[in-house]
Amino acid sequence: MKKKIIKHLILFAPLLHFYFPGLSQQTVEYKEPKFHTDWSKPTDYPDRIILNFGQNPSEEINITWRTSPEIDSAFVEIAKASGDPKFWQNKKTILANTEIFDASEIATAEVIAHYHSLEIKELEEETIYAYRVGDGERWSEWFQFETASTNPEKEFSFLYVGDAQNYILELWSRLIREGFKTAPEAKFFIHAGDLINSAHREQEWHEWFTAGGFIHSMIPSVPTPGNHEYRAKDSVEMVAKARSLSLQWNPQFTLPKNGPEGLEETVYYMDYQDTRIISLNSNKDLEIQAEWLEELLKNTEQKWIIVTYHHPMYSASSGRDNPTLREIWKPIFDKYKVDLALQGHDHSYARGRVSPGENILEGVNLLDQTGTVYVVSVSGGKMYEVGGDWTELGATKDRSGENIQLFQVITIKGDHLFFESRTAIGELYDSFELIKTENGPNKFIELRAKAIDEKIESDQN
Repeated sequence: MKKKIIKHLILFAPLLHFYFPGLSQQTVEYKEPKFHTDWSKPTDYPDRIILNFGQNPSEEINITWRTSPEIDSAFVEIAKASGDPKFWQNKKTILANTEIFDASEIATAEVIAHYHSLEIKELEEETIYAYRVGDGERWSEWFQFETASTNPEKEFSFLYVGDAQNYILELWSRLIREGFKTAPEAKFFIHAGDLINSAHREQEWHEWFTAGGFIHSMIPSVPTPGNHEYRAKDSVEMVAKARSLSLQWNPQFTLPKNGPEGLEETVYYMDYQDTRIISLNSNKDLEIQAEWLEELLKNTEQKWIIVTYHHPMYSASSGRDNPTLREIWKPIFDKYKVDLALQGHDHSYARGRVSPGENILEGVNLLDQTGTVYVVSVSGGKMYEVGGDWTELGATKDRSGENIQLFQVITIKGDHLFFESRTAIGELYDSFELIKTENGPNKFIELRAKAIDEKIESDQN
């Protein structure tokens, strides 16, 4: 792959030099931006405003933001939104919780801030709310969000991305914004780990929040931690070869606290209409999570089960297999018929599945009986080559690709789940459909070829 890229640069260098005389072959390189040391420091004005759902998104929303430590008291003002610009006359003003974040002695963090958060409950279902945050004098703009419906059959979509991690502000920003442009009505955003590269580095977290901008403030995030969210925070941990969860993780996200003890806000679930969304932590305590997951799925009544975690059950790249994860978690996925597993880590794309039965032919379409569908995707600028054979591991890899930034739009409508993977410029890259059958395995329909053929035909006309 590297040889191919170098070969292409050599081929096109003369053309670049012809059209851009001031550009020599030696200067064809990428330069990362430099940030001022105070760029990521908090001020008296709210920043890093982010939404997370509670366990029940039809009536719960969690709001979190940051200020300088001079702001001791902070509030959320919230009201039902309307077309009337004076909707705020019916607002409620609620005092938020405030906690000190002191990482002044931690290298790469070196910051003191106040994080403010509020868990709002007893909201009305399927309702658009507007809110702003501030200290009573310095306020953010008004943002809007919508609560979930209690109608299990109501159609909804959400977005999913793999590792942002590297070149976050300069390259990941275009990806997340294209995702929002493509699916502006998405109800939440799953981030499958490695949101940043260095767990405690304040600048990278600021890049992540800046890249997403108002998207974080309007579409609730569902983050799961990757291995890069775990790093030694000081010399003591480095000597002991220990790793700590990013110091910023718990203060800056307010997630459901319904997971196993000791894994709060990294292992959790929420029920969005007829879909149970489960975040697992593939970095540690796999067996503890297995026990918790078994109990959770045993009592799950939702039609669809979607699980997200970082390290893939089936890897997209060579030499990155996770057999322990597969040994401990996969039997539970199989037993309780998990529909979809959304993963990251491998910086390439792969999509495949386990099949519990024989294929059946129905009309002109091949409707495949299928078990869990596994997806690995990457959204940032760091890329690996694809590799690895799933067949010897008991699964089928249906699609793979490399060197491409992707976001995914997933739509659930009754017994149908539609999956689309799109590039950073919005082009369709991969798609499929899952259909629920009564008491049997899902039916799987490969849509990618059909969708691309239709686009080609449309372009020709």
